[in-house]
Amino acid sequence: MPITPEQRAEIDRLRAVTATTRRATVPALEEILYEPLEVLDHGFVRVVDYMGDDSAVVQAARVSYGKGTKKVTEDASLIKYLMRHRHSTPFEMCEIKFHVKLPIFVARQWIRHRTANVNEYSARYSILDREFYIPTPENLGAQAVVNRQGRGDVLQGDEAASVMKLLRDDSEAVYAHYEEMLNQREDGTTIEEGRQGLARELARMNLTLNYYTQWYWKVDLHNLLHFLSLRADPHAQYEIRVYAEAMLDVVKRWVPAVFDAFSEYRLGGTHMSKTGLEVVKRLLSGEAVTQEASGLSKREWRELMDQLGRAE
Repeated sequence: MPITPEQRAEIDRLRAVTATTRRATVPALEEILYEPLEVLDHGFVRVVDYMGDDSAVVQAARVSYGKGTKKVTEDASLIKYLMRHRHSTPFEMCEIKFHVKLPIFVARQWIRHRTANVNEYSARYSILDREFYIPTPENLGAQAVVNRQGRGDVLQGDEAASVMKLLRDDSEAVYAHYEEMLNQREDGTTIEEGRQGLARELARMNLTLNYYTQWYWKVDLHNLLHFLSLRADPHAQYEIRVYAEAMLDVVKRWVPAVFDAFSEYRLGGTHMSKTGLEVVKRLLSGEAVTQEASGLSKREWRELMDQLGRAE
């Protein structure tokens, strides 16, 4: 299950309280505050705190003392200007804190973004839950031929069934061994009286990377958008992309004007090299440009043609 009964009780307690504040709040984000947005089979993303809104970005850019007399449309135009010209500092004025439950192998990808404050669940102190990620059949991709770090066609038939069985059996087996080494069950009760059991910090090394961990992840808006530009990309691994997509919905609720600008200039836009731009100019002039005459590598050429919608 994504959340425990204890977590559900805490969420209900927090959501039952309404605080009076002079700080900016966002009604659309308040609607989902503390609530888990379920991801994968046992994971979730929760917003547990935030600071700032669209006006905080504008205020920082203008270095003003308040919202002033500017119209919403003018604020949106300024935010688009900032996004278009990569003026990142005003976006750093907003911050958000997430509680995330995710498979360990996804966490290892995620933590490469060294631009946030992180505090992870300690398996040295507590026993990990018996919860592990098993892909759905449509996400059992074979190794891609062209992209060495991606997946290709979906496995079928007996091979897919065999992989699913191996994943489930291995995951169940290592947890049983984990409990045996600890001499404790998942609920903390003792398995065999009189036996010491291995330290938790050692027993955890036997668990596979599809087991779930949890952390609090606090980040400013600029670095969150950078994370999302990479992890919400169609080329990102599915298992981290679905977390990014859930967080994109959070951004849309929290800072809608920033979300619109981000969608326009980052998610829906593109970046090309100097040579790539020259190729586009040559194509627009009517020249029949080939990869060999473009000055681009085969991979760069293929990527550029994909961007232009001219892929073969």
